[in-house]
Amino acid sequence: MRRTLHPLHVVLLAGTVPLFLGVLFTDIAYFNTYEVQWKNFASWLLVGGLVFCGLAALFALVGLVRASGRARKTIIYLLLLLCTFVLGLINAFVHASDAWASMPLGLVLSVIATALVFAATWLGLFDSRQGEAS
Repeated sequence: MRRTLHPLHVVLLAGTVPLFLGVLFTDIAYFNTYEVQWKNFASWLLVGGLVFCGLAALFALVGLVRASGRARKTIIYLLLLLCTFVLGLINAFVHASDAWASMPLGLVLSVIATALVFAATWLGLFDSRQGEAS
């Protein structure tokens, strides 16, 4: 049986990638220039990424409830999204601190969260296109 994602789930999942990637890029820019506005950009992008990631995780939880026989990949996908959300939330708290105190921890958290969101998106979208052979 082929598992398909709801179109809104796909939009939310795909929307997390540019938001978390934007956080990574703005953190790199802030790390290189220490221009405080880059940190502000990263904070706003984090909020968007957390909203999209949280809603995608909610869709994944519903998909887990509906999964039949293929729950292992769905559980891994959900765990990746939840880890991304938790790291993003911790990163948001780090970015809320004093401007000078947010580096380099904010950059490290951004790298890890971006890698996790790429893995979750790949697993979510790739797994949804596979049939019984996978």
